[in-house]
Amino acid sequence: MAHSNKHTVVIIGGGAAGIATAASMLKRRAGLDIAIIEPSDIHAYQPGWTMVGGGIFEPEVTRRPMKSVMPKGVTWLKTAAKTFQPDDNEVTLEDGTTVGYDVLIVAPGIRLAWEKIEGLEATLGKNGVTSNYRYDLAPYTWQLVQGLKRGRAIFTQPPMPIKCAGAPQKAMYLSCDHWLRSGVLGDIEVEFRNAGGVLFGVQDYVPALMEYVEKYDIGLKLGSNLVAVDGPNQSATFQTKDGEVTREFDMLHVVPPQVAPQFLADSPLASESGFTDVDQHTLRHNRYPNVFGLGDGGSMPNAKTAAAARKQAPVVAVNALRQLDGKGPTAGYDGYGSCPLTVERGKIVLAEFGYGGKLMPSFPTWLIDGTKPARLSWMLKADALPWIYWNGMLKGREWLAGPGNMIAQ
Repeated sequence: MAHSNKHTVVIIGGGAAGIATAASMLKRRAGLDIAIIEPSDIHAYQPGWTMVGGGIFEPEVTRRPMKSVMPKGVTWLKTAAKTFQPDDNEVTLEDGTTVGYDVLIVAPGIRLAWEKIEGLEATLGKNGVTSNYRYDLAPYTWQLVQGLKRGRAIFTQPPMPIKCAGAPQKAMYLSCDHWLRSGVLGDIEVEFRNAGGVLFGVQDYVPALMEYVEKYDIGLKLGSNLVAVDGPNQSATFQTKDGEVTREFDMLHVVPPQVAPQFLADSPLASESGFTDVDQHTLRHNRYPNVFGLGDGGSMPNAKTAAAARKQAPVVAVNALRQLDGKGPTAGYDGYGSCPLTVERGKIVLAEFGYGGKLMPSFPTWLIDGTKPARLSWMLKADALPWIYWNGMLKGREWLAGPGNMIAQ
């Protein structure tokens, strides 16, 4: 089928994964014809929102104009993708036009499903209800933390998958640290209500985290899933194995349930989960060899973090270029993800792990032992990682992230 509008490579999504992949491909093959489909004017460094909610970063430093991060030479189609027709090698956009491709890279991220919690959307940003998962709400988190002197603060975590599985805890620890330093923690009852059955999915990091749960006297409630919020009455209802429990609160930090974007879930590219159905190592689609997927929108069983996208982008870049050359994939992704868990202001438990919960530290343990809280890890998150993100990852510089794991043909 002929297209008036065709590009060699079409990338869905101008987030961390999409931009990094485009930049990595252009580093390897200058002048490659790439189009990125992305409706937003703004690109956000989402890992920074935890720090905004903790009063450490100003919100403005986490956002830049999308045009400033678009790699030079890329065609930016400023609209959203609507449907995929992989049998015809084309994508239909919201404005009704179709775009053809030789290789398609799907990186639309994950959708925050606020609507799945009854009453939540009507009360976000007021009545003590907040979330660091939204740019406009993270400053409200810090406002609430500073204002709370007594009462009950509840922090929630929905069922997996969610992006940055550590973020619900990070918000809580930074809040508790502020209350401890301010001398009010003893008058605040803190609860962590996690829909899952464990504090953190990789056991090696749990002992260090439990020390902080005990230090801050946090009531840990596992198997407790937020299902409804009554903002005006400041009460939250949770589903537990023993039925529904309703708790009053003075502050409620909510992490919303998260699902695949609807246009992806409804498409031929989706797996049963709704995410892009790809091989977890090569990141190539399981049914369409000229389609690749990465980032939070992929079906891989890794932790959905910016650090994971940083490692996935070079793998997709190498394998997609080989696909264009009529060859099979050679690069493999090992499931690496990273959760820098901010346990107090100035210290972080640097969780780094791959598939199967295998520990994958980037640094020798004499420098940083990721299973213990460390000041150096804090400096990494607060100072180094944002800089590496804007000046490295989004520019195709693959520091600590080369496309290793070569696969035998």
